[in-house]
Amino acid sequence: MSDTLHDLHRPLGGTGLTVSPLGLGTVKLGRDQGVKYPNGFRIPDDAQARQLLCLARDLGINLIDTAPAYGISEQRLGPLLQGQREHWVVVSKVGEEFIDGQSHFDFSPAHTRLSVERSLRRLQTDRIELVLVHSDGRDVEILRNSGVYETLAELKHEGKILGYGLSGKTVEGGLLALEQGDCAMVTYNLGEQAERPVLDYAASHAKGILIKKALASGHACLTPGADPVRASFELLFAHPGVGAAIVGTINPQHLSDNVHTAAAVLSQQQ
Repeated sequence: MSDTLHDLHRPLGGTGLTVSPLGLGTVKLGRDQGVKYPNGFRIPDDAQARQLLCLARDLGINLIDTAPAYGISEQRLGPLLQGQREHWVVVSKVGEEFIDGQSHFDFSPAHTRLSVERSLRRLQTDRIELVLVHSDGRDVEILRNSGVYETLAELKHEGKILGYGLSGKTVEGGLLALEQGDCAMVTYNLGEQAERPVLDYAASHAKGILIKKALASGHACLTPGADPVRASFELLFAHPGVGAAIVGTINPQHLSDNVHTAAAVLSQQQ
């Protein structure tokens, strides 16, 4: 039985992308304001960030999640990923900006294109594998009326992005996102399973699913003696629609433990 994810990569729906079942979330590489975690943290320096990415690779992770709203995360990842870009499936976002401690939202076609082209420059790359709409909660209205999806479709046609979808907050938004796009990022964990119909739809229509808040942003807890991480991964990976869970840790030990637990769960489920 493997204790890494190297042999456990899987297709992300019908996107053509093959991903590790755990992805590395990088909000903590770029932003320490307005984040909902149980404990404070210090943004890692470049050496620590490089070590974390190196460890993630060694553990078999090839999926990395960032966003313009994650402070300077994209700008930091550009240089850090140089020379190893082919290894990584990069997910970024459009629609949310985080400026002076506040989130601002703009889903217009002009801002969508500006945002993706800026992300390409920051990440020092010629394409981003997946770009998600960073919803403010008005999922359906944004997808139907803002022009953001049409612009992402153009950018995909131009080869600047390889797929697109929604990081949303509602079942209706998730379903609409999958009908018209490639992927949805949904909240699904031990305490919150309202978006399960989106996973069901993805499983039956070969669409991609990424899970956010898989460990309830560090708040997962169970009865004394139970392992909340293992229970969380057993729940997630039992669903055939789930492609990967994004886990945003900067603690190397937590990262290793998460990977070993996920590998054990997946090996057991095979």
